[in-house]
Amino acid sequence: MIVVTGATGGVGAEVVRGLVESGHRVRALSRRPDELTVPAGVETARADLADADSLAAAFAGGTALFLYSTFGDPAIPVAAAKAAGIERIVLLSSAAVRDGADDPIARHHRAVEQAVESSGLAWTHLRPGGFASNARWLAPQVRDGVVRLAYPEVGTAPIDPADIAAVAVRALTEDGHAGRAYPLTGPEWLTQADEIRILAAALGVPLRVERVDAEAEIAVLTGSIPERFARGRLEIQAAMVDRPSYVVDTVERILGRPARTFADWVAAHVTEFK
Repeated sequence: MIVVTGATGGVGAEVVRGLVESGHRVRALSRRPDELTVPAGVETARADLADADSLAAAFAGGTALFLYSTFGDPAIPVAAAKAAGIERIVLLSSAAVRDGADDPIARHHRAVEQAVESSGLAWTHLRPGGFASNARWLAPQVRDGVVRLAYPEVGTAPIDPADIAAVAVRALTEDGHAGRAYPLTGPEWLTQADEIRILAAALGVPLRVERVDAEAEIAVLTGSIPERFARGRLEIQAAMVDRPSYVVDTVERILGRPARTFADWVAAHVTEFK
């Protein structure tokens, strides 16, 4: 039995689907399991990563765990996994750990990695950079035809969450991944302005990028996401102005196929921007 936390999330839901397609027994966890939509045959259970009692029941009988750790004490889910007899943890971490960042998000992910490593269980860390799906935060502005950005020149190599999930499925089910920390990116480096051009081409409409100060972009984004996430996003971008991003081929090496491009992701989700 493979246990998947965060099964309502973009990566977790894809991990569940990929495991089922590979023929594995899966238990999908959420704080609100009634909201889960899962393939036939998948068990569902309630789990709160801050509640050891709920985790004891949710992890029981599991052999491997996909862990998406929300903010909180990472020792709680790690200890529960070990007590339940889970043998392997695949952790959805962050590229911020590899990059040596010192913002709250990086510090949290670093602490979770350390807790997992000290557990004595087999572990694999997945460290993705920017998600292609983060473009959804800009959807209201895209519909208005003007996208306001503080740092349009800042770029990443955005990765499709489905590719992160596919790597997770391999790490959960194959040998050879224990003790590895995998940086994950998409196949090409793009500035935010590049991403807007790709969206415009896919939609067949003109989109204008307007440079604004950071506080103005935070104010706009807060209409789509919580302010703390908007502020964290802008803090990370400010730090990236003088720190070039990178592209790695981890997805292709593990999956045996190229990583999906940002344009691929947009083509699959273009209706969300109309």
